[in-house]
Amino acid sequence: MTSELKFPLIDSSISVKTQGEPVVSEAEMIQAVRTLLLGLGENPDREGLLDTPKRVVKALKFLTQGYNQSLDELLNGAVFTENTDEMVLVRDIDIFSSCEHHILPIIGRAHVAYIPNGKVIGLSKIARICEMYGRRLQVQERLTAQIADALQGLLKPQGVAVVIEATHMCMVMRGVQKPGSWTVTSAMRGAFSEDPKTRQEFMSLIQHKSNF
Repeated sequence: MTSELKFPLIDSSISVKTQGEPVVSEAEMIQAVRTLLLGLGENPDREGLLDTPKRVVKALKFLTQGYNQSLDELLNGAVFTENTDEMVLVRDIDIFSSCEHHILPIIGRAHVAYIPNGKVIGLSKIARICEMYGRRLQVQERLTAQIADALQGLLKPQGVAVVIEATHMCMVMRGVQKPGSWTVTSAMRGAFSEDPKTRQEFMSLIQHKSNF
């Protein structure tokens, strides 16, 4: 089912690097983690926690490195002229993101397809686009739409389809505590939205189990 939620595509040219130095220093971030540990009743000066604030900051920077990337840098010119109009599908792309409400992991996979309109993109770049938007604080609906809109804007194809299946640790480790639950979101553009047969072909292909 095509999501009716619309999220603005964040300007891919904007990144932390182009906006100057962050307004909060790494030292301030480390101190903030120390404060959190104190608030939890822990002693940040005990042996096991001495380097934890630094590790947490380093991990968070890695998990949100998508803010420091742009589509131009990521693509590096890997868009090519090609006379084909058959569906291109890259499926089972691992997704690791972080819920913006609790900063807990979102773990899943993405299936991304497009129908060329004179231009194709390097296959690895599709996975890298998923990675770039995934490595940010996200909601799954927006992540799905951003991937679709990025490809639509880059290639102007006949259509784009994105489905993400993911489990949210904020629903597993806390709150309703429902392990085994999955969230499925979709974003359909162009032919995938307008033509039921095209959409059905895509849905059939992503359900097919590979032998790899």
